Amino acid sequence: MSIPISRDKVNEILANNNINMVSRASIREIKKLVNDIETETGTSFIRMEMGIPGLPISRIAIDAEIEALNNGVAAIYPDIQGTPELKKEMSRFVKNFMDIDVSPECCLPTVGSMQGGFAAFLTTTRLHEGKDTVLFIDPGFPVQKAQCKVLGINYERFDVYEYRGEKLREKLESYLSKGNISSIIYSNPNNPSWVCFKEEELQIIGELAEKYNVVVIEDLAYFAMDFRNDLSKPGVPPYQPTVAKYTKNFIQLISGSKAFSYAGQRISMFIISNDLFHAKFPALRKFYDSDEFGRVMIFGTIYCLSSGTAHTPQYGMAAVLKAVNDGKYNFVDDVKEYGEKAKEMKTFFTENGFDIVYDKDLDEPIADGFYFTFSYPGMTGEQLNKELLHYGISAISLESAGSDRTEGLRACVSLVSRDQFPELKRRLQLFNEHNQLHS
Repeated sequence: MSIPISRDKVNEILANNNINMVSRASIREIKKLVNDIETETGTSFIRMEMGIPGLPISRIAIDAEIEALNNGVAAIYPDIQGTPELKKEMSRFVKNFMDIDVSPECCLPTVGSMQGGFAAFLTTTRLHEGKDTVLFIDPGFPVQKAQCKVLGINYERFDVYEYRGEKLREKLESYLSKGNISSIIYSNPNNPSWVCFKEEELQIIGELAEKYNVVVIEDLAYFAMDFRNDLSKPGVPPYQPTVAKYTKNFIQLISGSKAFSYAGQRISMFIISNDLFHAKFPALRKFYDSDEFGRVMIFGTIYCLSSGTAHTPQYGMAAVLKAVNDGKYNFVDDVKEYGEKAKEMKTFFTENGFDIVYDKDLDEPIADGFYFTFSYPGMTGEQLNKELLHYGISAISLESAGSDRTEGLRACVSLVSRDQFPELKRRLQLFNEHNQLHS
């Protein structure tokens, strides 16, 4: 079927999926919606709705998994706390690339950062009586709030874009001073805006975490992917910026999916500070057989969620990290393609009447990375999201990511191949021709 796709057909498929507002639909609901439109119309979409890596995994990981399978590990339950080889390389990795010291004991594998976040929310909101709320420094990954809803956990949030630099202190303290916040979560680089916290801001977060005794959950899914700085050399500055320099109360979620293109095997690094791992919280006794944070996390929460992370991906991840730590494999070089594609794709949009929503990172132009954000003059995010469906282009709303910029959408560059660039430009040109009356 030609572009644009018939409005009647799109509306019919929206109704069949019980989607009343595209901007309120989850990422997976949008994915199914687009699948259905493609199936029923025969039109292939330019798919930017899901943050799915689009690059091949290193052969190092594949070979290590094959060797592990040949050695029979698939018949054996993995230890919940992770294989010794992987824990050792995780500890080396955070030292080499963030310059922080974390014992291998405190480094755990999880079934992706999705499981890591779920475990962190579940446990940190039980540390203190009366502290039952997660604070999201938005915008952020929409599913994390869905996890809180599923768990019945309270959360609060604010869009950080207008509170950068020293302004962050007063804004953050206005929430923490109420006394109900158990943990803070943010992503850096940020999903979806791609702003990157500076040292001054991380210091503010860390100092306030100490002052109010809250845990900082640092989502580092896009580790070292601020391509404005070379963060790829082990043991050599500059390092990936981290709040761990400024507080002992931290958990880090380091996804295997994005920086290491290891999405399908569902593995990530769950890093707990040495101090927090051994800290004791009497309130935990209400839910667990121990009051020590690390023991509770491993033998309480993670055990109940999965009984451990699959065996062979642990061996694959350990092999990749060892090569990275030894300086034999530059993982950042493999993912620079995302930034290069983002730079070109943003140009396609701006040349056809679109604006970049989050266009500044403090006083610098926003970096080029895994995501970018866009809007179209005269349209709300809901209108734009729905209208683009008729042109075979999919994205998700910034509203769903907790952004105050409800006119915008998030685009992920990973699944858009360079072969699709001419078609993307054609569809954007057509969209602009048909919709200039809105501007």
